Amino acid sequence: MKLGIMGLPNVGKSTLFNAITKAGAQAENYPFCTIEPNVGVVPVPDKRLDKLAEMYNPEKITPTSIEFVDIAGLVKGASKGEGLGNKFLSHIREVDAIVHVVRCFEDENVTHVDGSIDPIRDIETINLELVFADLESLDKQISRVQRSAKSGDKKYIEELQVMEYIKENLEKGIPVRNLTFSEEQQDFVRQLFMLTSKPIIYAANISEDDIETDVYSLPLVKKVMEYAQKEHAKVLVICAKIEEEIAQLDDDEKQMFLEEMGIESSGLDRLISACYSLLGLISFLTAGPTEVRAWTIKEGTKAPQAAGKIHSDFERGFIRAEVVPYDTLISLGSYNAAKEKGLVRSEGKEYVMQDGDVVVFRFNV
Repeated sequence: MKLGIMGLPNVGKSTLFNAITKAGAQAENYPFCTIEPNVGVVPVPDKRLDKLAEMYNPEKITPTSIEFVDIAGLVKGASKGEGLGNKFLSHIREVDAIVHVVRCFEDENVTHVDGSIDPIRDIETINLELVFADLESLDKQISRVQRSAKSGDKKYIEELQVMEYIKENLEKGIPVRNLTFSEEQQDFVRQLFMLTSKPIIYAANISEDDIETDVYSLPLVKKVMEYAQKEHAKVLVICAKIEEEIAQLDDDEKQMFLEEMGIESSGLDRLISACYSLLGLISFLTAGPTEVRAWTIKEGTKAPQAAGKIHSDFERGFIRAEVVPYDTLISLGSYNAAKEKGLVRSEGKEYVMQDGDVVVFRFNV
């Protein structure tokens, strides 16, 4: 999974990126500090792996991971090449979802490209640039399909109708992710690579002084939430500065710090959880003396395709999946105990994997 962190210059993107990847990306107080996108691969925190490791004492523990891309600050006119323009729009095309960092803090020492703090103006500035970029891309694609549709080919006529429907909505400022399509149409829309089709999470970046208040009652945060609600988007309230401090601590210190601040979990944990939910992702687990490991799949994935995540031979020669839910395994203390009680299920090709399934795949090639 690849997530793009984006926003206007000086909203806290690179500070957040530093915090979640400990990568030390530049985070200076001037626009376009980030030119080439910084990339960091982050292990996904999963306490279930630690528990399974206690049970199996494996040689190694392998969490699943997420790739974060720190995309340079976009500005008004980016779709026409302003700032560092189209170069960064192309970086957005490569990600699975967007984390749009929105400035919800006042700080006279950190300049704002528009001279004042207004999260809704900032959101709309960027969303409009993505809409303009999509319209430009779509116009080129429509002209190609129009030529093919003149032949009377039903496939091209239907594709043209979908594209015109998208264009009509983009011209009203409605992003592609808010439109409804049939399953067949969705496959076609994916091939259009529309920027506004990317699922989005708004990260409302607040000040250190506000972190101990009821963050969801802060006026600027409330504005972001009201805006996101209309878009059916998620909002995550974070303080990038504090997240950067948390990132420097070891696990025990981190837990103490979070408790002192009255924060249940770090911004990274909450961000990953929100992204999994947004993209409809779950994890299944494999465990043994060699390795305890988490694997990320889409909700609704069947057992053979899940097996294929481990190795293509597992999918090709799939016989069955021996499955025990994580909670059942932990409560009974061992795989053998679960087997003795008949709680390890034998599942076939139509089994839909569930989050937390601990599984052994049987295959033959």
